[in-house]
Amino acid sequence: MKELFYYEDAMIKEFTAEIVKTGSEETRNFIVLNNTAFYPTGGGQPHDTGWINDLEIIDVEKVDDEIRHYTVGNLSNISGEIKGKLNWGRRFDHMQQHAGQHILTAAFVELFDFATVSFHLGTELVTIDLNVSEISDDQLAAAEKRANEIILENRPIETKWVTKDELAQYNLRKVVKVDEDIRLVIIPDYDYNGCGGTHPTSTGQVGLLKILATEKMKQQIRVHFVCGNRVLQQLAMRKNVLSDVARQLSAPEEDASEALRKFVKTAKSTEKSLAEAQDALLEFEAQALAKEKIAAAMFENRSIQSLQKLARFITQQNEDAIALLVANNEDKLQFVAARGSQQTQSMKEISAAVLPLMNGKGGGNDALVQGGGEKIISAQALLDAMKKAIQ
Repeated sequence: MKELFYYEDAMIKEFTAEIVKTGSEETRNFIVLNNTAFYPTGGGQPHDTGWINDLEIIDVEKVDDEIRHYTVGNLSNISGEIKGKLNWGRRFDHMQQHAGQHILTAAFVELFDFATVSFHLGTELVTIDLNVSEISDDQLAAAEKRANEIILENRPIETKWVTKDELAQYNLRKVVKVDEDIRLVIIPDYDYNGCGGTHPTSTGQVGLLKILATEKMKQQIRVHFVCGNRVLQQLAMRKNVLSDVARQLSAPEEDASEALRKFVKTAKSTEKSLAEAQDALLEFEAQALAKEKIAAAMFENRSIQSLQKLARFITQQNEDAIALLVANNEDKLQFVAARGSQQTQSMKEISAAVLPLMNGKGGGNDALVQGGGEKIISAQALLDAMKKAIQ
């Protein structure tokens, strides 16, 4: 393992090697080389991509003792010596994020003795899970500040192969789980950690680290962050969002937060007023329907919530009434049946009678039921069936 190109020189972009064998798995072909600079998926770090000669490499995996380079290309014309070329943008991004994870993890240990229990390098964000159930904004800010201090100091990032017996010489951040081919990634006087991933040669190449969010995961805290060029990408995305919000609010960007707060307050007030107006209209509508003992009506494009509220208004105004309401909506029929307090018939009898007619589903209790189903009968036929169930 020590002689693999990606371990000998993490900054290598191109290389030559000999083909050992080729093969296929389902829809993908693979190439095995006598050495490679392509990093296979492992240790939380995704695989490299790139090219072997003119074949695009889309995946790299370690299978038993082989590193397989997967391609959808035809392997019939490839043999002997090849030239490999990495997708360097992807590879360097992974190195920045992975090194940033080491630095941030060490900062949490140094400042608060918070250990990292897992790490994931995604396509947009990086996450670490800390073995704590709570974390404050001040602690997050302090860890971010310390991590960026280490980056700015441009400390060397060293790698070293050691034996199990030699591990006692190093102040390791966590226990090494392998007994051979032990590789340490070292930031002198700061972090000592067993790791098989690729990293830049100095902390300065990480560029910058920014914590973006946290979330609680059972008894752990997940920290979302980005490093290097991803910071610029996230900044650009957030700048575009902020500019769009500010433009829609007709406010300067620096005042967008306060403008949005006022807008939401106004919207909630408007929404409340609208709801009150809608209730007033439903009550007015209920007055006419409540004059009948069987208050039956059909509507076009009414929500089930609106039908329920109207049915309650009807039965409140006439305690001896039964409300039968049907809505003919775009893709389905819906209904509500409700009884006043002086009625004893169970409304479940109505839903039991009409749901099979429409392949429907519903629910409720003896006083009020609702349901909906396919438009295989007309709204009028549904309402007639509800009336018949009462009689």
